[in-house]
Amino acid sequence: MLEKKTITRERIAAVEPRIRPYVRHTPVMRVDMADFGRPAFPVDLKLECLQHSGSFKARGAFTNLLERQVPEAGVVAASGGNHGAAVAYAAMKLGHKASIFVPEVSPPAKLARIRGYGAELVVGGARYAEALAASEEFAARTGALQVHAFNQEETLLGQGTLGLEIEADLPEIDTLLVAVGGGGLIGGIAAWFSGRIRIIAIEPEGAPTLYRALEAGEPVDAPAEGIAADSLAPKRVGEMMFPIAEAFVERSILVSDDDIVAAQKALWDRVRIIAEPGGAAAFAAMLSGRYVPSEGERVAVLVCGSNTNPANF
Repeated sequence: MLEKKTITRERIAAVEPRIRPYVRHTPVMRVDMADFGRPAFPVDLKLECLQHSGSFKARGAFTNLLERQVPEAGVVAASGGNHGAAVAYAAMKLGHKASIFVPEVSPPAKLARIRGYGAELVVGGARYAEALAASEEFAARTGALQVHAFNQEETLLGQGTLGLEIEADLPEIDTLLVAVGGGGLIGGIAAWFSGRIRIIAIEPEGAPTLYRALEAGEPVDAPAEGIAADSLAPKRVGEMMFPIAEAFVERSILVSDDDIVAAQKALWDRVRIIAEPGGAAAFAAMLSGRYVPSEGERVAVLVCGSNTNPANF
């Protein structure tokens, strides 16, 4: 297992200029919770949903493809959809072959993205774990480079650049709310901040991967169900991110599917932001009142993915 000091601020800062030509510096929007029917309170939304390929995953994908040697067989990834789209996009931009394995729960919007970037797409298995097993067999057979969605050093470093960017955009924040699936995003961000702000994990009740791990003191299997199962239900968090989370994530808060859908609708209705279920989960904690900030607390919420059709909500 990697120690928490392996994914360091220095290494994240070194990766950032390598991927900067290929990723967007995404915008920040300040909103008032009064506009969403809650008590008046300013919240900054970091709109990583506007990143290339529709989510933050582009950061980790480019870091893998630029920092590792890609063989002639290309790259292979397993994904609920967003990581696959990001790896396909990065491979297209950098001139590599890509094979993407996704489970049957992956929504059409994500499959269309992957195909649109020219990758070979294989759909099979009920959940992410089955797609991962199939991708590992493919890598063993062909020699393609595996790009793991969260349990990979380069993936964590790449996602950590979002922490660097948030600090540059919002140097005064006290608290950041981040959705969790396998933990690559929150692991990289928490490594960047290293305890200097409060990091709160937000997870669906149907897929409490980090919540269960923090209870157990180690990654353990958790349910993988619910509306965000395509992006926030990998069965368990990554071994590499867990020591970072233990050190630097204050706690995990669970939100319901209804909370997530309400957050999607509110973001669309009030500010015309399209967020997929996983992308809206962190805002759901604020909207539902499951996270209640203190008076004067400066809160930012990461809206991390947009690969959905607004007609769905």
